[in-house]
Amino acid sequence: METNVRLGVTGLRRSGKTVFVTALVDNLLKAGRLPFLDVVSTGRFQASRLRPQPDPDVPRFDVEGHLAALTGPEPRWPETTRGIGQLRVSLRYRPGSALIRTVQPMATLNLDIVDYPGEWLLDLPLLRLSFAEWSALTLELAAQPPRDRLSALWRGWLGDIDPAAPAAEDDARRGAALYTDYLHDCRRADTLLSLIQPGRFVEPGDLKDAPLLTFCPLPGGACGRGSLWELMDARYEAYKTNVVRRFFADHFARLDRQIVLIDVLGALNAGPFGMADMKRALELSLEPFRHGSSGWFDWLFGGKIDRVLFAATKADHIAAHQHAHLRGLLDQLVGNARSTIRFDGAEVETMAIAALKCTDSVTAEHEGRQLRCVRGIPVGRDRPTVLFPGEIPEDADAFPPGREHPYNFLPFRPPADLGRDPRGLPHIRVDQALQFLLGDYLE
Repeated sequence: METNVRLGVTGLRRSGKTVFVTALVDNLLKAGRLPFLDVVSTGRFQASRLRPQPDPDVPRFDVEGHLAALTGPEPRWPETTRGIGQLRVSLRYRPGSALIRTVQPMATLNLDIVDYPGEWLLDLPLLRLSFAEWSALTLELAAQPPRDRLSALWRGWLGDIDPAAPAAEDDARRGAALYTDYLHDCRRADTLLSLIQPGRFVEPGDLKDAPLLTFCPLPGGACGRGSLWELMDARYEAYKTNVVRRFFADHFARLDRQIVLIDVLGALNAGPFGMADMKRALELSLEPFRHGSSGWFDWLFGGKIDRVLFAATKADHIAAHQHAHLRGLLDQLVGNARSTIRFDGAEVETMAIAALKCTDSVTAEHEGRQLRCVRGIPVGRDRPTVLFPGEIPEDADAFPPGREHPYNFLPFRPPADLGRDPRGLPHIRVDQALQFLLGDYLE
């Protein structure tokens, strides 16, 4: 008996998506660190292996190359994946039901992992917005801090052009270039803004310089035939048809389960504006999972995703006792939409995880106080260091007054000698994530 399940893996900016997929696959292949995956803990797991993926026209996720980067003599983080990737892992196991085992003593689950950029998920709401509606929303957001500073050149250009004037290709290209520069500035490390639309403007791939990426939001409303507005409107609709609708029809609508990775610590580092922007992005990312007879996503694609996991990554960057606060913060960011998705039939869970555990939680004394710290090698250093990372706030809106960036959670290097451990890459709660996403398939 063989069962196929497609797992979508995506993440907002700098969430560690590539490392997560690599660690997930490595642990499934070695199965030495999965105590909370029932099929392993009950002794029913037999073996797993990589098999050819079902879609040969989709790039293969380079798990071997990424593992080599992490486990080499000088461990380094693998390069970020910038497009879609796919990998199949087949798991051989004994069914949990004794009755089923009398008929089928062994079963196989073919897990097809579909890895895609988070910006592509954020593109989906464009399908329900006209060019005028999207322009109004985007311009309103661009006028708010800190985006007002980042978008100043583009908005200045908008003030000098007339959307009703005859369309000129030079104007379209100039506007698109300035808007794209603004989106890239939003993604910089010091701002770390999450809401980036359209996603292909920052990761164009083979669409670089294509006319359907040569548009930008415009002020005002619909104008006459032959106008710049009409040109931009037509290209926006072409983007929706040829990029967004095609991607989600070909890939997203075929998914059974989904995990969305979120760098909550990075948003805290970016300050209150970064946290607020991440909340907006998460609200948009939840829309595809609002199923039900009245759901516009179902109407468009017949979506079938029935379990969604939102995971706050890099939990190893904080002491273990703070993990519950990190998850609580994520719960606040997901908000009321979580209940809506559940009401419409999809199960939703949140977790604090680390795809690759780079630190240990330790206790250190400072000025007579016992502090719960982490021990690891920060990026830019070459020796293990004990650090007090600070406390996670219990309220997503509660930032210490008078400081633009009150938090500074440091990144860490991969630990040495990972390749010598036959059990798989060390992690935090990846097995619990697998149990939620796949446990019922492995019964």
